[in-house]
Amino acid sequence: MDPIANMLTQLRNATLIGQRTVTVSHSRIKQQIAKLLESHDFLKAVTSTKTETGHSELVLELLYTNDAPAIRSIRRLSTPGLRRYRKASDLPKPRGGFGIVVVSTPQGLMTTDQARRAHTGGEIICEVLS
Repeated sequence: MDPIANMLTQLRNATLIGQRTVTVSHSRIKQQIAKLLESHDFLKAVTSTKTETGHSELVLELLYTNDAPAIRSIRRLSTPGLRRYRKASDLPKPRGGFGIVVVSTPQGLMTTDQARRAHTGGEIICEVLS
């Protein structure tokens, strides 16, 4: 099971049915991806909570403008079975130019634009289009 793909699928399904919040199990990489999406105005808020059993969860509030979700499309690019690594000069741009591609670099998670400016490559995690 791929926990990142599960989170992205939950976000995709929530936007399709008009759900306002999504709750996912907590992990450091999921929180970093969510914070990156929040900073680029795809999510309204990201909060961490504890369940009654003591497990941590992330509550993701989706951003809607005029009842249209900010996330039009979200997909996993690198999977556990097929990792996709690119050097800085070969990092992809989002399809259509409206969105971000998240890349995991030695300096942490960032968009491909930030990675190009930092002259660093890494693993291409996902693509989010608005």
